[in-house]
Amino acid sequence: MADKGQAIERLQVLREQLRFHAHRYYVLDDPVIADGEYDRLFRELLALESAFPELVTEDSPSHRVGGRPLSSFAPAEHRTPMLSLDNILSVEELRAFEEKLLRFLKSDQPVCYICEPKLDGLAVELVYQDGLLVLGSTRGDGWVGENVTAQLKTVASIPLRLLGSASEGELVVRGEVFFSNSGFARLNEQRAQAGEPLFANPRNAAAGSLRQLDPKVTARRPLQFYVYGVANPEPLAAESQEKVLHRLAELGFPVNPLIRPCTSITAVEQMFHHLLELRHGLAYEIDGLVVKVDDLGLQQRLGATARAPRWAVAWKFPALQATTVIEAVEFQVGRTGAVTPVA
Repeated sequence: MADKGQAIERLQVLREQLRFHAHRYYVLDDPVIADGEYDRLFRELLALESAFPELVTEDSPSHRVGGRPLSSFAPAEHRTPMLSLDNILSVEELRAFEEKLLRFLKSDQPVCYICEPKLDGLAVELVYQDGLLVLGSTRGDGWVGENVTAQLKTVASIPLRLLGSASEGELVVRGEVFFSNSGFARLNEQRAQAGEPLFANPRNAAAGSLRQLDPKVTARRPLQFYVYGVANPEPLAAESQEKVLHRLAELGFPVNPLIRPCTSITAVEQMFHHLLELRHGLAYEIDGLVVKVDDLGLQQRLGATARAPRWAVAWKFPALQATTVIEAVEFQVGRTGAVTPVA
């Protein structure tokens, strides 16, 4: 058994190694060690933390497995509101969106955009203090969400501590927690076998998973995460949304590889149709394209209405499901006597 001094040194090495390898595996999808070696390092970490519980830290990889169940969710007030996005459904509405931007800015200069897939997940906010994750919450009503820090700590692609040198001060990060298609199918299969009601869609499954009072239940579900922005870009010293995302990737956050800058509204339209073609081949559900003004200075000038930013819009894909009225039902009788209703 190592003495306390040796344990401190070894724990620091193990945590750094495990954070590095978890980032390679869950974020970059490019592991450099075998699963068995990672498991061996993790078991060694657990053994040392069990022997010296006073050395356990808040950012330890051991916190991925979940803490004690919570009796309820405390409210978490957002530093700045997590607003909704206005929706558009056509290229005509897209061009009207740009015309409105230019009128507000009193400008005829071209606007550059950044476009990202609109994920079918749950928006969350992550608050880092001096590089350490201290608070995670759901969007809630936009002003106050639910404190689900313990649950979000179990999502492997969310860094508990930022990579690189420790960041000073506060950084408020926002992103989407979601299920892959295969993960969603496995979860519903498990629920069916257990006689539990199935989730209607991946978004409901993500919301239900984060609202588990016991973080260990959340930890067993294959949730994923993509970052899409920050509430306070000042600590990143970036002047555009594209550079914000680049900096967040350097800090250890997963950024969707399909995000693209678009230098014109025509390029945005092309991006929309490109994603529409890719949609059913992706490993996760998307339901549209989010279009944002890239320049953070322009974002600030444009501001927001009571419910949505003026500098962003969601261009929704044509619906795969719709509500209709049944006009009549015919009952067909088969050779075996089975009656089949046909609407």
